[in-house]
Formats: sequence, C-alpha cells, structure tokens
Amino acid sequence: MPDLTHSLLKQDIGHLRIIAEFWGLELDSNEVDSARDELSAALLEPNLLAELMDSLSPQADSAITDLVASSGRIPWATFTRKYGDIREMGAGKRDRERPHLKPSSTSEILFYRGLLARAFFETDKGSQEFAYIPDDLLLLIESPKADGDEQPVTTEALGRPASPKEKGLDILANDFILDDATTMLAALRVGKNMESASLLATLREHTLAGTRAPTLQSLLSTAKLIKKNTIQAEAVKAFLEAPRTDALKILQDAWMESTSFNELKLMPGILCEGEWTNQPQETREFLLNLLDAIPAGKWWSLNSFVRDIKQKYADFQRPASDYDSWFIKREADGVYLRGFSYWDQVDGALIRYFITNILHWLGMVDLSIAEGATEATAFRVSSFENKKEERGKIAVASSGKISIPRDAPRVVRYQVSRFCEWDEQKNNEYKYHITTHSLTKAKEQGLKVEHLLPLLAKHSAGIPPSLIKALKRWEVNGTEARAESQIILRLRKPEVLEEMRRSRAGKFLGDVLSPTAVIVKSGAIQKVLEALTELGLLAEVDTVNKEKE
Repeated sequence: MPDLTHSLLKQDIGHLRIIAEFWGLELDSNEVDSARDELSAALLEPNLLAELMDSLSPQADSAITDLVASSGRIPWATFTRKYGDIREMGAGKRDRERPHLKPSSTSEILFYRGLLARAFFETDKGSQEFAYIPDDLLLLIESPKADGDEQPVTTEALGRPASPKEKGLDILANDFILDDATTMLAALRVGKNMESASLLATLREHTLAGTRAPTLQSLLSTAKLIKKNTIQAEAVKAFLEAPRTDALKILQDAWMESTSFNELKLMPGILCEGEWTNQPQETREFLLNLLDAIPAGKWWSLNSFVRDIKQKYADFQRPASDYDSWFIKREADGVYLRGFSYWDQVDGALIRYFITNILHWLGMVDLSIAEGATEATAFRVSSFENKKEERGKIAVASSGKISIPRDAPRVVRYQVSRFCEWDEQKNNEYKYHITTHSLTKAKEQGLKVEHLLPLLAKHSAGIPPSLIKALKRWEVNGTEARAESQIILRLRKPEVLEEMRRSRAGKFLGDVLSPTAVIVKSGAIQKVLEALTELGLLAEVDTVNKEKE
C-alpha cells in the first residue's frame, strides 16, 4: 500500500493544514510539496501518534482495529457501510463549511486526521477501491504488538448459540439424496421428462423447500454421473453399487470441488439474467470456513449467523462490492434486486439456502424449526453416516404391481424401474406397475423379460406364477388383448343405420356392432351428427361417456 507521503499527493495545502491542526502541529512551509514532506515526517513520530490514537472516539478506534486486522485495508464499500462515507467537496466549499469540525461519519474523523486514505488496488478479482491506512503509519500502529509474544490467530464463530425459543421440531440430516439420485438416474435412462408428474411424485421431499430437479441434475453432472443428461454407465454402476456412506461422500466431494455447481443461480425464487459471472466455489469455501468455527454438536441461531455475516463480511460473494451489475430478478413479481438494500433477499437468502437446503440435503447439517415458524430457525453442523446395508426385499403382486422399500439395493430399483410405469412413492416405498407399454419401452432399450424375472426372483419373497406366465406369454406373443375407448352410435331403427352407411357419412363409420349400433371412427363424431341432421334426424351426445377430442 502507498506510504503517507504518496497517500497525501492529491491533497491541497488547506487539507494538509487541517491534518496538522489535529496533530497539534504548525506547518512552516506554504508550498504544498514541501508542506507534505514536512507533515509526513512529523506524523511518523511514535509518541505523537500514540497521543492522537488515545484521543480517538471508540467508533474511530474500532475502525482502526478493523483495518489493522485486515492487513491495513478493507474494500471501500464495506468500510463505509459500517463507518459512513466521506462527503465530496472542493477546497472552497470545504474551507467555508469546515466539515472536519462537524464530521458526519467515523470515516471523516479518520480522513481529516490523515489516518485513512482511499485508492484502487489490483486484486485477483480485478481493480477494486479500498479504504486503507498508509503503510508507514500502519507499521507504527502495529509495532506495540510486536513487543510481546504473538498471539495465535483464532477464528471466532459468528452468531451465537440457539436460544430455547429458536429450537423446536428437529429435522436430522439424512441420506435421502441417494434415493433421489437413483430415481433421477433411472428417469434419464428411460427418457422421462425431468418435469414430468411421475418423476416429481417419485422424488422425496428431502428439504424444507422440496426437491428441485435442476439442482439434482446439476449435482449429478458435477459428480460426472451424467453428461449433458446422458447416463455415464460405468460411473453410475459404481455409484449405485457403493455402500450408502461411500455414495454420499461421492456427492459431497464432487460438490465441494465443483466450479460449475452454482448455488446462487440454483436458488429458488430468483432468476439470474445477463452475462455476469460469480465464483460459486470461492463463496462455498468461505461459508464452509465460517461454519467450521461453530462448536461441534452445538445448536446455532440461523438469524444471528446471517446477521453477523452481513455486518462483518457483507461482500462475501461480491467482487469489488458490486451490487449493481448482477441482474437478479425476483420470480414472484419481476422486481430486480439490485443494490445493497436487497442484501437480505439475495446474499442473506443464499446463506440460508446454503445451510437449510444444500448442506442439509447432503447430510451435513441438522435443522430445527421453532414453534410457529415455517422455516428453519436453528442448525447444527452434523456428519450423517448410514452404515446399514441395503437388504430390503421387493414385493411383487399378481396384478403386476411392485413395491420396493427404500432399504432395497439402489442398483436393483434402478434396473426394475426401467421395466415399469412409475407410481407415487409412499411410506418409504417406491411403487411401480408392469404394463405392455412399459415392457415395450424396455424392449426398445434392449431389455427383455428374461432379464427382469431373475432380478425379481433374487430380490423378492417370490413372484406370483400367474405374473410369470403373463410375462413369458407377452415375450412370445406380444399383446394378446387390448382395451380401447370408442364412440358408439346407437339408432332406434335398423333402416336408419343402413341409410347412414349409404350416405356420405358412411366413411366415418367403423365396425357394426348390431343392426342398430355402429362404432364411429376417432375424431368423426361431429361429421356424423351433421350427416344425421341432413337426413332429418337430430341426435344427442351422451356427455358422460363422450370421448374428449
């Protein structure tokens, strides 16, 4: 950082005299360059500096302490949010209004004493404006600490322990994400729409906000289980066959190391627009480091944790304190959440989402909901570990319905589900049923009944003989019976039907069921009604049984 002399380069003689006055000095020179050199030399006298520091207000002393703790510099936007801004004014206005005698902020108190300067510095995120203490002054301010033994650097936990009122219904960490991952991998394998009702009904509500398919897709992609929504067969096989503890760690490790999994852009309730970029991995590491400082096994207040981050590290995900160039829109009403005033709706909401959704989902955090609250109010850093083996048995009914418990091998459910239609999962059981349509789709993917039967036999208490017979007959003969919905035209007299068949409406009639009943071809009912009217007959349609066209 610049030293005192370079920090004062842009200041006129009037500003230099104001600084000198606060230090109890009189400048001999009236020429700005020599006056600057004279002032800079005088301010570096340790005893004089100590006297000035002793005269500072508690707020000003706190600002100096924060700067020293941050190696002498803090982003300007962060510093001024806490300690106030400096009013911009030229030399004439300054000399008339004398702002140094009536400072509007702690920043002005330090600025007019020469203890605070501002400048742009290059960072790994580009050029950024900082509040800083000139280098040579910083060395003097820090020097008393060098006389004694250095104190170990400790990271203080932000926030506070949860109060009794913030504790209520506990929702412990789990590994339900493995079941959702199995479901989605199977869905992708059979070509289901990711927003289909059958898929969403099969996914568990594993977080307070429920499952969001795009988030799970992004995680599976991060873990290299899918690529552009295409199953990576070998990786999926290893993942599904791994013990649950190992499988969960695969997802956790992939998430921690990912540069593509973007919590901010996956967060529900907002839409991110434009070409701006953020750094999700850096944000993730920062928040995880803060969580590491929280005592293990201790329930912690979520509100106080978010509040302290806002106070001390508000810009944790914002390079150069940029709250304007990120185009983030609230999904509910289309309002753009730009500016620091929306910190709670964006940055604060991200912290909450990170803890109550992502970390809880990955089995890393327990949650608690206070009485009367609808969202988590407390959390506890956890490490879920499920050492139970997957030995659950499949239940197979003669009707073709199949129930697979959550503790059945995931790889088995993945395979069986490819032969079936999917029903809604209930009470920790996944429900499926076999149809000719599902068997046909499986056959198109190279799967045969001879693959399904041994799988069911090995992992169930038994297969009903009638179902075995039906499956084997279908394999040989295909569909032997078909149920269809048809529109039937019923007439009072046989001669009317004969007249209809000879008219231009005849081409719309199908199989004759009786002398007074005939099937109407699909989509042709209106044409038939018009033809009857032309023959002098008005017909009515049974709206209860009418096929929707």
